[in-house]
Amino acid sequence: MSLEIVSQARCFGGTQFVYRHASSETGTAMRFSAFVPPQAAHGKVPVVWFLSGLTCTEENFTVKAGAQRVAAELGLLVVAPDTSPRGEGVPDDPQGAYDFGLGAGFYVDATEAPWAKAYRMRSYVERELPDLVGTELPADMGRQGITGHSMGGHGALTVALRNPGRFKAVSAFAPIASPMACPWGEKALGGYLGPDRSAWRAYDACALIADGARVQDILVDQGTADSFLESQLKPSLLERACADAGIALTLRHQENYDHSYFFIASFMEDHLRWHAERLEA
Repeated sequence: MSLEIVSQARCFGGTQFVYRHASSETGTAMRFSAFVPPQAAHGKVPVVWFLSGLTCTEENFTVKAGAQRVAAELGLLVVAPDTSPRGEGVPDDPQGAYDFGLGAGFYVDATEAPWAKAYRMRSYVERELPDLVGTELPADMGRQGITGHSMGGHGALTVALRNPGRFKAVSAFAPIASPMACPWGEKALGGYLGPDRSAWRAYDACALIADGARVQDILVDQGTADSFLESQLKPSLLERACADAGIALTLRHQENYDHSYFFIASFMEDHLRWHAERLEA
């Protein structure tokens, strides 16, 4: 096995793992968590990917989202990768900003120096990690769903839209709906990809939809007390793009919820059941 077990613990009849492996895409050691449900003892099970937001590692979701109980009931293998490469020689924002560099890979393949060598999170999440999980874990790669939070919500939407047919279920918690239209996204895409905004369109859900990308339906939860709602997230842009394209978007405005993992934990069960229904779990 090419995976090193960092930790494992029995949880709701299944096992919560944290793994480490050498990544050929990033040139670094990468970590991810995987909850393997009890049903995996009898055969391969559906996979749900969770992509985390700015500043996070795989640990935030694993210990705060409360996904394991419902995943164990539904028989879902839940995988949460890190949000950026890390380690000696991996560049970081020179000012130490939280929204660029380490912990802020934005799920792109960077093309600009000095980021291009290690910051290949698109290829890592779309190709390398799925190949590894499909080979080493009891994962039914014919039944995949994807979700994420904030920057990871942007990642989940764009990964699904760029890979039609791979994901049978797509959802997001407070996603950055259009990185091309908000300060977080303009900083990240400009820094990683350079000034040509046409190159940014592959990493913007609204632009991808406008350019013809499609998924069948999407579930999005958004807190109304989220301090980033108007300045960074802008779910109305996704609502408009989906309406124009005929994509069935269920956008739920959750009163008085903020951007935290308390919000995510409150609606995680709904999202896992959404995925299980579409994955026939």
